Formats: sequence, structure tokens, C-alpha cells
Amino acid sequence: MLGIKDQETFPLIFYRDNCADMALTPDDISEEYIASSRALAVTGTHLSHANTRAAVLKALEYARRHGLRTALDIDYRPVLWGLTSLGDGETRFIESGPVTSQLQEVLHLFDLVVGTEEEFHIAGGSTDTLTALKNLRNATKATLVCKRGPMGCVVLEGDIPDSWDQVPLQQGVRVEVLNVLGAGDAFMSACCAAGSTTKAGSRLAVTPTPAARWWSPATAARQRCPPKSNSMTTCCAPNRCRARTSTERLNHLHRVTSRRQQWPELCIFAFDHRKQLADLARETGAR
Repeated sequence: MLGIKDQETFPLIFYRDNCADMALTPDDISEEYIASSRALAVTGTHLSHANTRAAVLKALEYARRHGLRTALDIDYRPVLWGLTSLGDGETRFIESGPVTSQLQEVLHLFDLVVGTEEEFHIAGGSTDTLTALKNLRNATKATLVCKRGPMGCVVLEGDIPDSWDQVPLQQGVRVEVLNVLGAGDAFMSACCAAGSTTKAGSRLAVTPTPAARWWSPATAARQRCPPKSNSMTTCCAPNRCRARTSTERLNHLHRVTSRRQQWPELCIFAFDHRKQLADLARETGAR
């Protein structure tokens, strides 16, 4: 359940009792279905419980066997790891050695790892972001995409530098934030959409495409994130990555590009002449 207190505060209560995704077990994972895909994206939340973790590992086994590209959204929420009270869903970071260890055990299975600075802190076991990233590099050769809030994001391949000055910043798009729920999912989906269309054998998403840097803020600029997620057409609209984009423009783009069905021919019946229609019905004996 999401609350909107002000532009900076979005209280969350995760109602996760007996929810479908946390009931996932290895028996639910189909090798045939995994093999038919081009990429497998995993959320770190499903590494927090024994059954879902086993299911994730089974899916990753099939994915690696069939040459899929694999991606991890660290998606660290302390409340879902049992580190805080159920009503404190807004807290995004609490240090935890066991969580760090459980994440690092599986990092080598991924081609792409995406997270905020706080999420890399938990995965890397340090509250200094560059140190955390260096620790991660010892555990995985994956492309690391670190989201740095309103500044944008950075993409790290190979060795981790000693200074942010040595890392090109992929600038973000500034919008009026109405709701942060779903923004990370939008970013991740765009990264995977870009990576899954690359040639077989190439890396998943070498850089976040403009769509990836656009989808997240565009989603946060809407009050209802999940049903208002962006279409590919929206993100390919001209001038989509201007430094600042108004909420009105975003709403317009979404409205005109996300219609589910196109009608090549319209047959419209005007029903405003009620008296004439009533007379016609009487004349023809219609009831």
C-alpha cells in the first residue's frame, strides 16, 4: 500500500502475506519456457526466502544452460528481508552481513546488475559506493549499472575506478515526481528490452539506452505507476530526453501512444436525435 505525503515522502506498507510470487518453488520453473526466452530478469527480493531463492537458482540454471542473458535488479527492501517492522516499508537501507553474503553468493550468475547506490552498498558490503562496487567486481564480471538519483546513472565495465570523475555520467531527465513506485521496474525493463535484442553472444546491455534513462522518470511523473507504464512508442518520441520535461507533455505522450487498438475505419451512430428515433420506431412498429 502506497501513501503520498509530499513530493519527497512516499510511505509504503508491504502487504505480502501469502502473495503469489513469494509462493514460487523450483517445481514451478519450466525449462522449456525459460529456453524460449531471450533474457531472464531476477529481483533481489526473491533471494530473501528459501523457497523463492531455490526457484530463482533453478531458473538461472536453465537460463545459463540455454544461453540467455541474465539480469539482477538488487531491489533491496529491508522490510522484505525481515530487518525492520512491517509498517516501515519506506526504509531503503539497513546494513546486514547475512544479506550481503546471500547476494554475493549468486552475483557470478548474472550478466547485468542494476541498483541504486544504497542497493550496491548492501550488495558490496560498504557504505562507500565505489568501495562497494569494487567488492562486487571481485564477485562478478557483470556490467554494473548504478543509479545515482536525479544525476542519472553510471555504467561500469571492467575495473572500478578510484574516483567518480573517471566514470562518464549518463544524465537523467528531470520531471515533477508524483510517485516513485514502479520507477525502478521501468528502468530495469528498458535495460532488458535493449539487451535482449542484441546479437547472441554479446553482452546484455552495455549502456542504458535513452529509453532506460527516460522510462524511470517518466513513470515517476505519474500518480499511478503500474497502469501508467510507458510504451516503447512513448520512449521513442522526438525530444524524449530533453533536460526537463513537463508533466503535461508526459501525459500527452502516454495518452496518444498507449492506445491498445487502432481503428482504420469508424462507423459512428449519432444518438442525440431522440425524438426522430422514437418517431421512427413507432412508424416501423419496432419495440
